[in-house]
Amino acid sequence: MKLAPLRTFVSAALTAALAAAPTAFMPSAHGEEVGSVNTNFRITGSDRVVVEAYDDPLVQGVTCYVSRARTGGVKGTLGIAEDPTEASIACRQVGAIHFSGPLKQQADVFSVSMSLIFKALHVVRVVDTKRNALVYLTYSDRVVSGSAKNSVSAVPMPPGTTIPLK
Repeated sequence: MKLAPLRTFVSAALTAALAAAPTAFMPSAHGEEVGSVNTNFRITGSDRVVVEAYDDPLVQGVTCYVSRARTGGVKGTLGIAEDPTEASIACRQVGAIHFSGPLKQQADVFSVSMSLIFKALHVVRVVDTKRNALVYLTYSDRVVSGSAKNSVSAVPMPPGTTIPLK
């Protein structure tokens, strides 16, 4: 009996379990893919840029659109590819603004895994009280080294709307 297939299975299971660990305590990202374009054709699945919509869970009426690269090929299809760290964000008022409660001055709003092991894309909300606006920043991190690549967007509050702070 050969042990190589068993080792491969155990290794894959352990890797999957470790990959889930860093995202277990991050805010859940319930993004909706609204579109994508292929950037590099592969028979086993093309690389693409996807646009996903994320509704702010504490601010009804605000949606952030994040575009990011997704790796295709066999690894991408199996979910074990590491996506590039580039991302862009545009947040907009899409309805009446309602707050679920007071907001922290700065909070991680969404996090999405970008690789099988320890790499995530984050969206952080910062309250700009002086200008009465919500500022959204996207960046990626990795356990060993993060990326300085980032993108920012702001949503000004309608006249008469004050952002409640904790």
